[in-house]
Amino acid sequence: MSRKSRPDSKGFTCIHCRTPVPGTSYGTKHRNHCPGCLWSRHVDDEIGDRRSPCTQPMEPIGVAIRDDGEWTLIHKCLGCGMLRTNRIAGDDRELSLLSLALRPLAQAPFPIDDLR
Repeated sequence: MSRKSRPDSKGFTCIHCRTPVPGTSYGTKHRNHCPGCLWSRHVDDEIGDRRSPCTQPMEPIGVAIRDDGEWTLIHKCLGCGMLRTNRIAGDDRELSLLSLALRPLAQAPFPIDDLR
């Protein structure tokens, strides 16, 4: 794999949608996901170290909210299955974040129309 496709301070190409992504953004020290589709690549063993040998795509599977109210993305590695939370960035697409947050309601295990 070329170093060019791995996230770093110089930017990278998204592993999922192939969009060029800048290496820095307001609100995060370690850019690690695409602001459009929110996908990432498994490159860290420890946050920011860029030492993972896995390098497989990481799918955004949900959001979580920290005690201070900050939203984080939950990514699952399609290679090894590791789950990781990542801070959202200042330039993340709001519609992508909301779509991910609302996914459980859109895929409810029971008919929402029948709620009374």
